[in-house]
Amino acid sequence: MKAVEIDSYGGSEILKFRDVLDPVPRAGEVVADIYAASVNPVDWKVRNGERQASLHLKFPHVLGVDFSGVVRSVGEGVTQFSIGDEVYGTTAQDQRGCYAEALAVPANQLALKPKGLSHTEAAAIALVGLTALVSLDDVAGLKSGETILVHAAAGGVGGFAVQYAKHVGAKVFATASAPNHDYVKSLGADVVIDYRNQDFTEIAKDCDVVYETVGGEVQARSVSVLKPGGRLVYMTKPPEGFVAPDNIEYLRPKVPRDGGHMGVISDLIDQGAVWAPEITEMPLNQIKKAHELSATEHVRGKIVLVVR
Repeated sequence: MKAVEIDSYGGSEILKFRDVLDPVPRAGEVVADIYAASVNPVDWKVRNGERQASLHLKFPHVLGVDFSGVVRSVGEGVTQFSIGDEVYGTTAQDQRGCYAEALAVPANQLALKPKGLSHTEAAAIALVGLTALVSLDDVAGLKSGETILVHAAAGGVGGFAVQYAKHVGAKVFATASAPNHDYVKSLGADVVIDYRNQDFTEIAKDCDVVYETVGGEVQARSVSVLKPGGRLVYMTKPPEGFVAPDNIEYLRPKVPRDGGHMGVISDLIDQGAVWAPEITEMPLNQIKKAHELSATEHVRGKIVLVVR
């Protein structure tokens, strides 16, 4: 089968499109034929070595952490899926491999693909949906009537967060560049702030929750928009020397890779509460271009690799 491998850390030029052995399922695993896999910022951060302190890769290594596809075979003990089932989901924290034509993955990390989504749409929503759902529901405990500020709302995680927050019944402030304002409003944001020309701390006031995916000074400044007792949920590193004040909760989610949460996302999709983001499709053999585009960090929605 075809896959994209790296033999070392480095730039996009190290991504190699080549033939590799087909996977075989172990006990508790399924092998899925991959139809679509998404590109996430973590992919190029792993590729360029930013995550090597916490992730020790064995080379050659296949990147990619979420996908949608069809079950080809099942391992011993797998009862929840059958050959031919359409599934979507993520790999484990210490596993990757979605930039390929097939993948062996634990069955308990997958869910049946929502019938209303294409494989491309399902791949686009898998990891971002899981990340935002865990962050806002499990960690922040966002409730109806509360106010939330979502940063980088035109991206995959931010866009899902806006939709989910609106579904819960929260008032949603969101930051995005001016060209993305209509898109973010279409996701349900009540107020969209142009982060390039407006000071979000002057507009988003008395928030119960801030969902912060940018890092640096944006994270430090976000503290000022929270009510006493508010929750700042963050996904990226704070600026050097930053110390969160004692009157807020400062929370970093640990996102589990499990089929139970994927099933919740499927239910939300089936209810029409959330939907797939805007998608830029690229074939698997254009992976270098896809990584370079993702690394600009100005992609609306998601980049998805079409494998089949």
